[in-house]
Amino acid sequence: MSSTHTAGTTAPEIQALFQAQYINLTTYRKDGTPVVTPVWGSEERGTIYIETSATSGKVKRIRREPHVTVSPCTARGVVTGQVVMAHARIVEAPAEAHLADGALQRKYGLKRQAFHMIMDVARVIRRGPAMVQAQIAVTPFTEHDHHHDH
Repeated sequence: MSSTHTAGTTAPEIQALFQAQYINLTTYRKDGTPVVTPVWGSEERGTIYIETSATSGKVKRIRREPHVTVSPCTARGVVTGQVVMAHARIVEAPAEAHLADGALQRKYGLKRQAFHMIMDVARVIRRGPAMVQAQIAVTPFTEHDHHHDH
């Protein structure tokens, strides 16, 4: 049996991640403690894009430790599929940020706009600064990526 990965085919567990409405993103603290957060994620070109506050803990944790795990889940974070190892990074390039924004808008549309509106109203009420968004790019490891040289 060949171990070559045919272009255009995606492992079922990764396909399930791409189609999930909610994804559990597990990041790790300095001491190795896992931190699990259910998030919205939208796939574009084999990468899952997640949007969050630029000052969130997960952004800080990913900058320090890019190895994460992801799994399909419910809105409350109950895992509904296989946990997949992945590499995460903070999106820096404006063109990629635009791509991520478009992918999230296509998938979540009105729900996403309503969420942003609620966040804006809350910000006005507490007279806080505007929330600066950050996008996280998560690339799931496929079978042939599992031979790490650590």
